[in-house]
Amino acid sequence: MTMVRQLIDRKGRTLFSVEPEDPVLEAIRQMAEHHVGALLVMRGTELQGIISERDYARKVILHGRSSAETPVWEIMSSPVITVTPDQTVQDCMHLMTERRVRHLPVVDGGRVVGMISIGDLVKAVIEEQQQTIEQLESYIHH
Repeated sequence: MTMVRQLIDRKGRTLFSVEPEDPVLEAIRQMAEHHVGALLVMRGTELQGIISERDYARKVILHGRSSAETPVWEIMSSPVITVTPDQTVQDCMHLMTERRVRHLPVVDGGRVVGMISIGDLVKAVIEEQQQTIEQLESYIHH
């Protein structure tokens, strides 16, 4: 069973973030630049929230707000649903499905150490299933 710790070790622990007072336009620029669908909203080392493309679409575009003038804190999701490195991929998939989120910050000892997406989880499940198939095929052929 794959653990969150394994996922963030494989994908890297690079964190992309904005500050609560930054304009939403800056968050969108960073998401595009880093090819991610969400950013952490941090004040120093403290997690304040998370901002996603979905937040932008629903809370800025649909309301006719200005991306350059709206601060991130006005549209970010908070409080943030987080996971620990010791949780399983299955735990995370259940949590994402139940809470209808696509990104989960990984917090260890009160510190953000990574972020996982639904794509990371799906990739891990596919890899796990492929390994099982290969093991079964090997068992059958020997």
